[in-house]
Amino acid sequence: MLKKYAVIGHPIGHTMSPFIHKRLFSLQGIEVEYSAIDIAPENLKDAVSGSLLELNGFNVTIPHKELIMPFMDDIDASAKKYNAVNCVKVENGRLYSCSTDAFGFTEALKANGVELKGNVLVLGSGGAARTLAREAADNGCNVTIAVRLSDLQKAAELKDWLIENGGKATVARIETIHGDFDLLINATPVGMYPNTDAMAVSKSQLMCCKALFDAVYNPKKTKLIKTAEELGIKAVGGMAMLVWQAVKAHEFWYNATFKKENIEQLIEDAALEMERLFYGK
Repeated sequence: MLKKYAVIGHPIGHTMSPFIHKRLFSLQGIEVEYSAIDIAPENLKDAVSGSLLELNGFNVTIPHKELIMPFMDDIDASAKKYNAVNCVKVENGRLYSCSTDAFGFTEALKANGVELKGNVLVLGSGGAARTLAREAADNGCNVTIAVRLSDLQKAAELKDWLIENGGKATVARIETIHGDFDLLINATPVGMYPNTDAMAVSKSQLMCCKALFDAVYNPKKTKLIKTAEELGIKAVGGMAMLVWQAVKAHEFWYNATFKKENIEQLIEDAALEMERLFYGK
């Protein structure tokens, strides 16, 4: 019987998940049906106890990563750590969940020769910032969370959470950021399609960073990444994280393993497919 997988979210839009996951299944010689399912938050409970149980597994994206947790039969350590689920395995009518985002982030850095160490500047205080800042803190980094004035309270809560879990963290307003950083992490949507001419920090602030990770994957090269490259700063885009976290999902679903060169090719191909979808290239 043909196995069925999906990604759920709301709105689901031009998600890259079907393209990425179909390729990963293909690399394993497995034929599956993989679809994108738009589920409004008010319909999530019914879907989890109904139609989603007919799948073999599914990925979870915004806004369901936290909302779906009460409906899981089993939540592994990764999901508990970040209080978010982005991958679910369906087995014998039970739902097993995990979070693969942090793995995607660290693998993307490793694959591009960027070390997670020293002083790390994290832009943003939302779900992505929470995961990436925690990973940096757990690696012994000194984390500075930089946000706009309106997000200072949320950033303070994130800082307290990191410290409670043994990390080192401070909070600052983005416009006041100064000093040298080993890594800048953009965990905001600034620079994302269609507002591609925006940067979350100034060029002079970027000059003080040795490396950059931009969680935005559309476009392939944000203005922030292009500026970093012009300055000779090592820069990693969000597509690498998106693909590597998908790799971890396949490991969770059925213990898959992949060759590094195949994943590197997929990252490139996914970026080309995204440009075709969004920019008609």
